[in-house]
Amino acid sequence: MAEVLTLSLISHTNVGKTTLARTLLRRDVGDAGDRPHVTDESAAYDLIGADGGVLRLWDTPGFGDTARLVKRLRASDKPFAWLREQLWDRFADRPLWCSQQAVRNVREEADIVLYLVNAAEDPGSAGYVDLEMEVLQWIGKPVLVLLNQTGPARGAGARDPELEAWRGHMRGFAAVRDVLGLDAFTRCWVQEGELFRAVARVAGEELRPLAAELSAAWEAANRAVFEESIGLLDRMLTESGDDSEPVSEQTALQRIGIGRGEIKREMAAAREALAKRLAARVKAATDRLIELHGLEGESARRMAELGEGSYSVPERANESIWSALGGMAAGASGGVLADIAHGGLTFGGGAVLGGIGGGAASYFLAKGLNLARGKDNTVGWTEAHLREQLKFAALTYLAVAHFGRGRGAWEDGETPEEWAALVEELATGDAGVREVVEGALGRLYPGA
Repeated sequence: MAEVLTLSLISHTNVGKTTLARTLLRRDVGDAGDRPHVTDESAAYDLIGADGGVLRLWDTPGFGDTARLVKRLRASDKPFAWLREQLWDRFADRPLWCSQQAVRNVREEADIVLYLVNAAEDPGSAGYVDLEMEVLQWIGKPVLVLLNQTGPARGAGARDPELEAWRGHMRGFAAVRDVLGLDAFTRCWVQEGELFRAVARVAGEELRPLAAELSAAWEAANRAVFEESIGLLDRMLTESGDDSEPVSEQTALQRIGIGRGEIKREMAAAREALAKRLAARVKAATDRLIELHGLEGESARRMAELGEGSYSVPERANESIWSALGGMAAGASGGVLADIAHGGLTFGGGAVLGGIGGGAASYFLAKGLNLARGKDNTVGWTEAHLREQLKFAALTYLAVAHFGRGRGAWEDGETPEEWAALVEELATGDAGVREVVEGALGRLYPGA
């Protein structure tokens, strides 16, 4: 029989346990909602498998009326013997029932407790935290505290004040072995790796080899996703670099401005063909990124519709088509192309409506829809525009990799300014998408 290492996910009610469970599992489990005690029964899910065994995650009912629970436990000579004998009515006293179920799960199932807290709260003011930690202290299992609701991904320095505040508060509880940031909405797989390495550190001596094996299996699976993601973005960029459209060689009269109407029409058609192929590549890559990361959503399908439209491109579009955030970028690109179709790139109503329709970020690329003419009478993307496509690809990856399944279906959002600045700094010289993405992750999660 395979060995099992068991984690119990515990928190006060409505802090986000089931949301985090969905994000870690990459699938929808349980019921999640913005109300107390949505989960009222414990449920187990296998999180990671390896030759030696399984890492199992329990999603539990949230602590409810912890003060009354602690009062009753304190009053009993044998608190946990008394707890096992109680048959509290789950309907007549739901908060107390849920607290009972949480305690029972930790006592009977857990090897390690994952205690989830709201990072936005002041730990000294959240009185229920100390009561719940008192219960966990009594039980005696090792505890890892996870900070949820930390907001958009930021560099490690920006997260330090919250982490230090909670670490300082938790030093008073011997059961707490570490405090980590892990927002169910905006975490990255790199942070999950930190969690599983911490699990391996705090596991009991007998389970430590299994914990290390499971952590390595998790790392290998996510590295495989990373490699496939980088590979498909590399291919997308290579195809853009190789893409071109033939145009006629200008006659001597056309060079001095006579009879240029046909050349203008050819260049307009070339720009349109290249832009539509780029939209199709972006759609396909984003679709696959969403799938690889265990997400579902509508952005890629909306992108396909935008990419299939017919646009008339003037001879010289000043700069820009794609906004710089994930698959949602095509919303803005559709708007920009619509502006082009109506006589010039204005970043006016078309771009704004496109951005809203695709949920695109407010940050727009501005480095050239203009095409470079080759010596063999073909036109293709300028070097400046290809550099912007590289930045776009890196930001797309960061957006998808940070989107937690617990948020629900994939939705477009704004690019954090820190990401945009990092990518701008890193996308220089001969840097490719791997170098830019790895550099950004290294800055966001140093030492991970």
